[in-house]
Amino acid sequence: MKRYLLAAVYLGDMSEQEKVIAEFGGAGVLAGVRWAHESATRRALESYCEADGHDIAWLGNTRFTLFRDRLDRVFSCGRYAVIGDDGLDLDVLYAELSDQDMMSMPRLAPGLVRRADLHGSAGWAYRDRRFLLSSGEFGRLDTLPWLQKSLTKQLVAMQRNPDVRQPSLFEDFVADDLGAIDPALLAADRDLDLATYIVGHSLDADSGETELVFGRPRLNLGGGPAWYWRESLLSVPLASTGQRTGPAAPVPVDASWVPDAPVRLRRAQDLAQ
Repeated sequence: MKRYLLAAVYLGDMSEQEKVIAEFGGAGVLAGVRWAHESATRRALESYCEADGHDIAWLGNTRFTLFRDRLDRVFSCGRYAVIGDDGLDLDVLYAELSDQDMMSMPRLAPGLVRRADLHGSAGWAYRDRRFLLSSGEFGRLDTLPWLQKSLTKQLVAMQRNPDVRQPSLFEDFVADDLGAIDPALLAADRDLDLATYIVGHSLDADSGETELVFGRPRLNLGGGPAWYWRESLLSVPLASTGQRTGPAAPVPVDASWVPDAPVRLRRAQDLAQ
């Protein structure tokens, strides 16, 4: 964490990668992403059983669903934005989590990160920067083929890189290359409503090894690098915070952003009445 706090002093002289990683790291966002990824991966692998009919597709879908759920939990988004007179509903927050997950979950202020989906793709935003999730084959995240992903992910990979003066995105490719591109992509605006990044993740089901990166994707039409830059998050500090036992202490939230509307989830016994 010290690395991120010290780096923040020099944001004006930093590359985009250094600036974004310093901002997200200093705020605890990257620690939240790492926690969510590790929690989701552990739970998915615990449930995975080929003898029960599970396959790699099942594992991938389950891990993504759990990853999305854990991100909402640590950032107090969606159904986990449960703020009332008694504070955070810990029964909802901790439901089905292991003791390890509960003890290691970073304690971040509600409203620090908000849900910011893009064209139906799950996304989260801190200040004016958003990130989406994208899985890849283990060991091949660096050459992840964006044209095989959704149009939304291709649009994200098509954004302008602020560190490089770029010509037209497609002018260096021949007609055969462009023929593989969705016409909607050719006509799309390269500037999204928020600067959008990708959290890339992968898993080797046999060894349990994982990859987790945060970066700016590059639309690699002719192959080659899938990122203008990317940072591994597996070494992000993840301090044990201890399970919460009552309402979370209030933490200042950036006043320029409006958090998700507070809601209150009813317990199952209440719904049955």
